[in-house]
Amino acid sequence: MITTTLGASGPAIGAIGLGCMGMTHGYDPRGRDDDVSVAVIHQALDLGVTLLDTADVYGPYTNEELVGRALADRRERAVLATKVGLVGDPSHPMGRRNDGRPEHVRASVDASLRRLGTDHVDLYQLHRVDPATPLEETWGAMAEAVAAGKARAIGLSEVSVEEIRRAQAIHPVASVQSELSLWTREALAEVVPYCEANGIAFLAYSPLGRGFLTGRFSSPDDIAEGDWRRGNPRFQAEAMAANRAITEAAGRVAERHGATPGQVALAWTRAQSGTVVPIPGTKTPRYLVENAEAADLVLTEADLAELDAVPAPVGERY
Repeated sequence: MITTTLGASGPAIGAIGLGCMGMTHGYDPRGRDDDVSVAVIHQALDLGVTLLDTADVYGPYTNEELVGRALADRRERAVLATKVGLVGDPSHPMGRRNDGRPEHVRASVDASLRRLGTDHVDLYQLHRVDPATPLEETWGAMAEAVAAGKARAIGLSEVSVEEIRRAQAIHPVASVQSELSLWTREALAEVVPYCEANGIAFLAYSPLGRGFLTGRFSSPDDIAEGDWRRGNPRFQAEAMAANRAITEAAGRVAERHGATPGQVALAWTRAQSGTVVPIPGTKTPRYLVENAEAADLVLTEADLAELDAVPAPVGERY
């Protein structure tokens, strides 16, 4: 796979990464198989998909444990990223609360390292800013992890430019992870240009619109019981019917290139800036290969204009 770097001075990574959340958390529980997921991670590394993204809240904890198991004999081949700052609510599969207290960060990085079976992560990210804790205090504790050799670099998630600047005043920001896709474009207004101007990697999560942009789902009945997408506003029947206009446009472009709609969605995301690295999630070998091959798809100006003109999505993203 073609490579890029994790920010201006970070390590080399594949141009497309792998989001590991769905292997143990959030999506179709019937489709989970730890052995297959481990094989997918191994195959990802073989394909050059070297950036692996997880978080302590996924499970909680089970996702880091799975990734740690997969990397037990090949840690040096991966650029490993995890997150802190959200705490799971056992009463709801996707319930979470913020916790950016410095003492929570200090305890959490050690716990993540134990689960991942490593003495350091390459990227330690603040999953969400905690409104109850000054960002400067949280970021200072994360900077301590870098000083202690527990993290090579630190990043932010779902933040404003003003919050990036506040963090930069204390310690360099290596990355910003936020949602970006054909149907979620808010970050393009300010955050992505700021990242590009300041040598910060932008990690685009859900670049396939949680699977919708691949064309796999035509109605809520296509989504398994226990999958949190069944309650997501964009996956309700009326919204899905309206949002098919987006996947139809991706399909037309895909047909011209002999590609799939999902590959077009990934190529569009990469085309928004040289700093953007999509991190689509999958637990299936077939889709892993499809996603990896999207790194070689180059869209024309006409393609991009057609995709830029698709209607805004119906439904909030959460």
